[in-house]
Amino acid sequence: MTIAIYPGSFDPVHNGHIDIAVRASRIFEHLIVAIYDRPLKNILFDAVERTEMVRRSLAHLDNVSVMHYHCLTVEFARSQNATVMVRGLRLAYDFDLEYQMALTNKALAQDIETVCLFTDLNYAFLRSSIIKDIINGGGDVSGMVPIHVQQALSARY
Repeated sequence: MTIAIYPGSFDPVHNGHIDIAVRASRIFEHLIVAIYDRPLKNILFDAVERTEMVRRSLAHLDNVSVMHYHCLTVEFARSQNATVMVRGLRLAYDFDLEYQMALTNKALAQDIETVCLFTDLNYAFLRSSIIKDIINGGGDVSGMVPIHVQQALSARY
């Protein structure tokens, strides 16, 4: 069985993340959406809240599980017997960062491959920070996030 992980902070999960997870679930026998619990950025939702939001967003996918972790991503992948790491690419800017990360991960774990999926054009502009900026400014994020995420954002702001 090929197990893949799709790591990220998912703060909050948006439709671009969901699109990548859905497509990856069609490629791999089991996909673990792995939520890093201590990223080096300002986090709006804690790891438990982010895990629950992602879990609700992907509940319709039988071969997807959602977990949070706090170690190196390659170590988490190994602990789950994952051999593939899925990443999403939006723009050229993402490529540079993801390429650097993939090379670093390869240096740390030769046995784990990185696979990048290009985002759907409908979501190429989406970033969690943009979602937070829009909702903080009183804007409408419907169509960008699931309704339960929109409700959690509205309650937080």
